[in-house]
Amino acid sequence: MADNNKDNIVLIGMPSCGKSTIGVVLAKAMGYRFVDSDLVIQDRTGKLLHEIIEKEGLEAFNRIENDVNMSLDYHRAVIATGGSVVYGKEAMEHLKDIATVIYIKLPYDTLQDRIGDLNERGVSIKEGMTFKELYEERVPLYEKYADIVFEADNLPIREIVRQIKKKFVK
Repeated sequence: MADNNKDNIVLIGMPSCGKSTIGVVLAKAMGYRFVDSDLVIQDRTGKLLHEIIEKEGLEAFNRIENDVNMSLDYHRAVIATGGSVVYGKEAMEHLKDIATVIYIKLPYDTLQDRIGDLNERGVSIKEGMTFKELYEERVPLYEKYADIVFEADNLPIREIVRQIKKKFVK
């Protein structure tokens, strides 16, 4: 496991808030490695996220996601997580130990405009639940685990990256 040198940045937030896009640009700007935990899950399981959810169920997916995020061990990395990472208490405790956790916050309406097909994206959502209900369930969790809440609405990627880098680089 990583030591308590918190030299990583973890991005959390709803699906389609821009974690991966922001993460890539931020990693380049800081000279850090970029890690997308959804891609690590796919790499380790050999399956797409929606295939895991369809074939093994939501609980199994959430367990796999928790295990993978608990095992991440990097230094000087920007880690973009899946939107459901906050359901894994152990994973979030580990990520808070190794990183500054930044919640990329966007209003519901902005996310609704961006999201597209939830199933195709492999979004961890209970059967019959609306995207609005998912948003309302997750926001308190993002706020609970975040070291920094970053209001990203109407900001271009470059400006988001500039502001995050400024907060992170002392």
